[in-house]
Amino acid sequence: MGKKLYVGNLSFDTNEEGLRDYFSQAGSVESAVIITDRMTGRSKGFGFVEYATDEEAQKAIEMFDGQDLDGRNLKVNEARPKEDRPPRY
Repeated sequence: MGKKLYVGNLSFDTNEEGLRDYFSQAGSVESAVIITDRMTGRSKGFGFVEYATDEEAQKAIEMFDGQDLDGRNLKVNEARPKEDRPPRY
């Protein structure tokens, strides 16, 4: 099973292909997703990158946390499970 990483402080100009290419320097990227606003389709400034192995994920954290991508210093760490939230009305 792979390890998913949270990538925060993304530039609004960064796209999923660019994110995948950048993070592939650390290993084999299984998926790269940028979270977007449902109404506008605009990036929310964060995303997730998934690696095949824990070792590749740890290498990516060490390589990219605090590094510049498209003019922004990235925040990279292990993703936490999504918390249940009450429904919004």
